[in-house]
Amino acid sequence: MRVIAGKFRSRALTAPRGLDTRPTSDRLRETLFNVLAPRIEGATFLDLYAGSGANGIEALSRGAKSVVFVEKAVTAVAAIRSNLQALGIRESWQLETRSALTSVKRLREEGQHFDIVFLDPPYKASDEYALVFGLLGGECASIIADGAIVIAEHHRKQALVDKYGNLQHYRLLEQGDAALSFYSVRN
Repeated sequence: MRVIAGKFRSRALTAPRGLDTRPTSDRLRETLFNVLAPRIEGATFLDLYAGSGANGIEALSRGAKSVVFVEKAVTAVAAIRSNLQALGIRESWQLETRSALTSVKRLREEGQHFDIVFLDPPYKASDEYALVFGLLGGECASIIADGAIVIAEHHRKQALVDKYGNLQHYRLLEQGDAALSFYSVRN
């Protein structure tokens, strides 16, 4: 696993051991960030279920203003810290070591806003999609900045619904067994 482009291009990243964390493949991450390229510079990025932190680190590498990593698994938190340290990234990030649901509520209470939200819960925790999307499209919608997008990585065979509160699905990209679903706030 490596950083695809930007300031930290080609630098290696470590991932937590075991099967509980399924890192986004380099190929899918490259596809994702090619789509995000016009909006990443200066963006605030929320990386839910961050795993190794590869997506948030990729965002920082490509010019995001800040990233909040949300991860509660101890081995994954250690991998995020290790990757940030190895790359010398000392600022422009925050690490929330709570559940995604608790963290989203906390970020709302802090008044934070995000231009890009990425979520990638473990495939076996499929109920997490509806729970987190329910918060993002409902009571915690204030963390979604004007014009922001929310992207979910999920198994290709797992269809997500078209609407979660005020979030509307507008694009699907499939690659191998994985898919990326894109949502925006509907007017």
